[in-house]
Order: sequence, then structure tokens, then C-alpha cells
Amino acid sequence: MRGNHLIREVRRRAGLSQTELAERLGTTQSAIARIERHGSPTLARLSEVAQACGFDIHLRLVPFDAEEWGQVKANAELPAEERVRRSLGAIRLAEGFRQAGERRRRRVRAG
Repeated sequence: MRGNHLIREVRRRAGLSQTELAERLGTTQSAIARIERHGSPTLARLSEVAQACGFDIHLRLVPFDAEEWGQVKANAELPAEERVRRSLGAIRLAEGFRQAGERRRRRVRAG
């Protein structure tokens, strides 16, 4: 996620308008809009914005997993019909899990 997208996301999660966030930061609405649209805020600025929205940013370094990107690239090369077929299969699987969870909750409630 890019810094400008993170700023927009943290503002939205806080339920703030650009104007409200600008007031908290002592800047203008147009400055917030400009950053959200195409800014490249520093980590210090990201942290400042997050705190103004009631959040904190925690960073951690994790090993890069090239295999995941290889899978993304391989999926992107599939024909559209195959990508749709696989997506529908994943949706059916998730729906099956959801239904199984509902059945289990009903059994637990029934005693």
C-alpha cells in the first residue's frame, strides 16, 4: 500500500472528512486532498496523521516471498474464463465454510 492510500484509509476508518483531519493537523483540506491523491508522505508524516486519527502505525520486516508474486503472475496469465472459474470455486468453498459454521452454532445453541 502506498503512503497516500494509507492516509486515505486511516482517515476513513476514523470516520473523518478531509476537512476534519486538516483541522486536527493544522493544515487545509486541499493539502489533505493533495496528499491522498498523489502524495508521498514520509514515515513521520504517516505516523502523525495516524495519531491524529486515533491510530498508531507498527512496522515489521518480514522475509520477501517471491513465490507469492510468482503465483500472482501465473494467475494473471490465465484466460479470463479460468480466472472466473477459480474465483467462483473459492466463493463456493467460502460459502460452504460459512454454512458449516452456522450449522455448528445452531447445534451449540440447541444444546
